[in-house]
Amino acid sequence: MSARTEASAPTAAELLDFVRRSVADKDLIASIPLDPEGRTWVRLEGPGGSEAWLIAWPPGTGTGWHDHAESFGAFATAAGELKEYSLAVRLPASGWKTLELSEGVDRERELGAGQGRAFGKHHVHEVLNESAAGHAVSVHAYYPPLPLIRRFSRSGAVLRLEQVERPEDWQ
Repeated sequence: MSARTEASAPTAAELLDFVRRSVADKDLIASIPLDPEGRTWVRLEGPGGSEAWLIAWPPGTGTGWHDHAESFGAFATAAGELKEYSLAVRLPASGWKTLELSEGVDRERELGAGQGRAFGKHHVHEVLNESAAGHAVSVHAYYPPLPLIRRFSRSGAVLRLEQVERPEDWQ
């Protein structure tokens, strides 16, 4: 099998369409085990060689601040509600450990069942299930398949690179 060419790679709009169709698949959504303690996930076959995941979020769980490096993607909520906090600023791809963020870069979205969004490369965000009582379920897709995830801590306006995870850390 040959590698996908840039011209045949899925677009962000195609990934968004995929995650929206996936969250409407009631059998798929019902197939994920719900753990009361931590997130659970199942790898899916994404379109055009993309990486896709079905994720269940217990009450009060989240991702922490992170990005998906050179991958763009999309996610949609199937059940419950997810909150996304993001930064409306392009961060340097490498060569830094600590950045001071400008005022006005913070964004917040609530994504209820059936709602989704696409995002570009180097999109820094945090996704949370802020519910105290119910699970949320979502589908996520990325292209190219995730080469790494950079994890950050945030204290006020200061964003600090804490860890770089490779696929073998989560697969």
